[in-house]
Amino acid sequence: MRTSRSYTIQNQTDFKQALLAWAQQYATLVWLDSNQYPSLYTEYDAILAADEFTAIKTDSFHAFQQLKEYQQTTKDWIFGYLTYDLKNDTEDLTSQNQDELQFPELYFFQPQKLFLIKGNECEVLYLNVCADEIETDWEAIQNQTSEIHFSPNLPKLKSRISKATYIEKVNEILQHIHRGDIYEVNFCQEFYAEDTRINPVQIFKDLNEISQSPFASFCKFDELFAMSASPERYLKKTGDKLISQPIKGTAPRGEDTVKDEFFLNNLLQDEKEKSENIMIVDLVRNDLSKTAKKGSVVVEELCKPYSFKQVHQLVSTVTSCIQEDKTPVEAIQSTFPMGSMTGAPKISAMQIIEKMESTKRGLYSGGIGYFSPEGDFDFNVVIRSILYNAERSYLSYMVGSAITEKSIAENEFQECLVKANALQKVLVPNLEKNYFG
Repeated sequence: MRTSRSYTIQNQTDFKQALLAWAQQYATLVWLDSNQYPSLYTEYDAILAADEFTAIKTDSFHAFQQLKEYQQTTKDWIFGYLTYDLKNDTEDLTSQNQDELQFPELYFFQPQKLFLIKGNECEVLYLNVCADEIETDWEAIQNQTSEIHFSPNLPKLKSRISKATYIEKVNEILQHIHRGDIYEVNFCQEFYAEDTRINPVQIFKDLNEISQSPFASFCKFDELFAMSASPERYLKKTGDKLISQPIKGTAPRGEDTVKDEFFLNNLLQDEKEKSENIMIVDLVRNDLSKTAKKGSVVVEELCKPYSFKQVHQLVSTVTSCIQEDKTPVEAIQSTFPMGSMTGAPKISAMQIIEKMESTKRGLYSGGIGYFSPEGDFDFNVVIRSILYNAERSYLSYMVGSAITEKSIAENEFQECLVKANALQKVLVPNLEKNYFG
């Protein structure tokens, strides 16, 4: 079904830039980049999937069943995304909040052209129908320039809710926690710009340069774009093993080594931040147990500090062995949406999220990734991401934090600003923080 060629690349960084620039000629593409970050279970340094051959695009109604049929019928590499609002297919929930981006709720495609990069090797896998293009494409990539000539209309960023409203809503969530309705909820807010024209691939390059995150991705689906600097893995399947790596607990990076160590040590000693993480680990253990062989759910790392270019984070790693009769899509469906972006208990948290937030999450806090022909998969969590509808000239990014009984509204608001910092820098380099009404 696919023709394979292997090539040696001289400089991975230069090659990745040329490959991504070359791929912009296609209407549909997914680019996944680990930035060679030494995270657990990394399989490839980068992947490019381009040029749609077949596809599935749907709303949330029976979405996972349709994806299961598509994945099992195709029996090939497929790439795409799952939006947060597929929660409505797993539970009796709805999404009524404002949606200006208008992404389909699920989109996967079978690429004609696929590039798998590891170290100084690149495996090229083309469908047989276009295999005769491999050599000419490879030559074109070697001669590709990554220069971009574009005159952007810089976004005028606005907040969907004011700081005062944000604090009011956090205090209302705290009332739910004190009543025992929930233990923790991930509460998010949107920043957006209208009548905006950007070059998405340049924005992604700038964002990736200052973030260097292990689950970065760039997606193009006709006029819809995702530019993600995600540090978080949602779920990976390799053989019969499932791996989830939730992140909860955040601290800023310091301007110098002394301040950086200070912030990291504070994070490691912060009981509120660690309790956020532990509650989500319990939720993930419960989710994985739905498809796991008895006794196979293991917490391999708990609240381990990882330092990224913009923030320090606490990351946990939870694994399980999947039952033989469970399909890859069932493994995802039983754990979706990821607990780090909902809260606990999960259903109650999602109901409160719908009530408190003002924007439909859509692709934000969903997952971008792929399935292999063998049924393995790997998906990130769509956070630290800019989403863009070029047809509607609408740009959006969301940030959030976990609200627990120990939360202080002002501190949660500042955590949102820390997480938004890299996104703001690449959109408006000299932005003054005056967009909160």
